[in-house]
Amino acid sequence: MLQISHRGQLMPPSPIRKLVPYAEAAKQKGVKVFHLNIGQPDIETPAPVLDAVRHFDFKVLEYSHSAGNESYRRKLVEYYGRVGVNVTYNQIIVTTGGSEAILFAMMTCLDAGDEIIIPEPFYANYNGFAVEAGVKVVPLTADIRNGFALPPAEAFEAAITPRTKAIMLCNPNNPTGYLYPLTELETLRDIAVRHGLYLFSDEAYREFCYDGEHTSAMHLKGADDHVILMDTISKRYSACGGRIGALVTRNKAVLDAVMKFAQARLSPPSFAQIAGEAAVDLPENYFDTTRAEYQSRRDLLVKRLNGMSGVYCPNPGGAFYAMASLPVDNADTFCQWLLESFSHEGQTVMLAPASGFYGTPGLGRQEVRLAYVLNKGDLARAMDCLEKALQVYPGKI
Repeated sequence: MLQISHRGQLMPPSPIRKLVPYAEAAKQKGVKVFHLNIGQPDIETPAPVLDAVRHFDFKVLEYSHSAGNESYRRKLVEYYGRVGVNVTYNQIIVTTGGSEAILFAMMTCLDAGDEIIIPEPFYANYNGFAVEAGVKVVPLTADIRNGFALPPAEAFEAAITPRTKAIMLCNPNNPTGYLYPLTELETLRDIAVRHGLYLFSDEAYREFCYDGEHTSAMHLKGADDHVILMDTISKRYSACGGRIGALVTRNKAVLDAVMKFAQARLSPPSFAQIAGEAAVDLPENYFDTTRAEYQSRRDLLVKRLNGMSGVYCPNPGGAFYAMASLPVDNADTFCQWLLESFSHEGQTVMLAPASGFYGTPGLGRQEVRLAYVLNKGDLARAMDCLEKALQVYPGKI
């Protein structure tokens, strides 16, 4: 009898996308669905980025170098230099989205059965990448009541075993929006150096910081061989469909090993590298406008959420996500109910239940992640839907 692999059975569904069939069914009934479940910005991709692809002159769409086009990697050196990260183009490997950078890092730096410590809640797909790589995620719980600040150093020390090989961080954080200050990053650096661990840093939302400055893990002194940076253009330039990212490190042994994985998948997407190269030449003030827009959306969302009875949402310092606790018995059930059984003036809202962002079973059952990626008019209407839904939900507590 044919059977699915153990890995296939362990692979978790995405909490961000698993309710899509219910959203599609709602739309077929004529209900407008406000998508706050996924980090797909409605801000337009910059015209010069799209024009670079439209007008690129070539006769053959050929493979690039497995590490990515040299011209693009040299452009990325310029970009990273502007944010205080000094690397050479040979210390950058272009990947198929940030996702591939994360997977390459796990497969390069950890063996099957090794452990990686990640503060939770964390980006749900880390679980999936860990299953693919045969790696065990060891979660350390951050608390919504203190804004999801980094768990204490003692918790990390207590979690380290002989199989621990890495610590993973997303800064600013997805799904919480928490912005890790320099002091917390230095704590992780000290732990990583002391115990001989890799420090993985997912910095997809670097440009979107509202209540403080971003510190890259690559800025940390004395940890060059430990730090692996994973990056992507998806959110930065509203180019999620381009599927282009990068793995950056000063550790040559890691780069040499990652290169073998890169060669096995041949090359990253050509069109997206053209787009990414053009994006580096955008005016320096490009992010001022987008950052201000996201901050105004954040302020609207957080104010509305905290104005609802029984709802609590800490103010996120970066990215474009917020986590909120709701007065419901089960957020998974509630999010499905919103799509299956509720509408307000012909509209409803799609949220991501938070249980899938935790590694510890049972956590997040009354929390949701909201992506404030819609214009403020739609965002306000989505909050109207949520407020009305909470008033009539049968499982309200």
